[in-house]
Amino acid sequence: MDDEKALVARARGGDYAAFEELVSRHEGRLYGIAYNIVRRREDAEDAVQTAFLNALEHLGEFREEASFATWITHIAANAALKILRKRRGLPVAAPPTGADEDEEGDIPHPDFIADWRDEPARLAESREFQEILDGAIEDLPEKHRLVFVLRDLADKSVEETAGALGISRANVKVRLLRARLALRERLTRVFGDESRRLVRAHRHEGDERGTTPAAQILRSYRDDEGQARHEM
Repeated sequence: MDDEKALVARARGGDYAAFEELVSRHEGRLYGIAYNIVRRREDAEDAVQTAFLNALEHLGEFREEASFATWITHIAANAALKILRKRRGLPVAAPPTGADEDEEGDIPHPDFIADWRDEPARLAESREFQEILDGAIEDLPEKHRLVFVLRDLADKSVEETAGALGISRANVKVRLLRARLALRERLTRVFGDESRRLVRAHRHEGDERGTTPAAQILRSYRDDEGQARHEM
């Protein structure tokens, strides 16, 4: 937003009132993201405070390749991850890992597929929708929740998410798929119209057991990535 760029410029010039306005605009959203990572109110508050202090200290280095909102969101997510890892006695930087359990097992197909009773954009503005979504995110297994928060809420890239969590790019994609499917199922059961429930008109491999092997999805990701590198 143009007015936000103006606020950033004023804050960079030492106008603390402008920086306070930036804080006011973003602290609620950043708290929600941080809380979904650390799951403790005090830690989420610390992460947001740390993010704004870091942003203020490094505002002169902000070159506006991305928006201020994206920049401060990445800082807050990183601060929350550091708090989480420190709380568990882990290294602040996530160590790289190879294959993990997400490469095994099956990914369930959606059981309830239906058109929603109202426009999703309109529903998303309601308090009921936000409360149900917050609860659904909270109920995700942590490894899926962290990927969902970093990719879909903090808008980190697949590469950044993989680096932050110490997992492969393919596993980021599989965990994100698991999270999105679980959230969609939960929300559709609440907001879907039973009279407009859809039935799959064709079958996929795995439909007989209602799942798709995670390894099959991982192979498709790796094949796609290999093909992309070959074409470069």
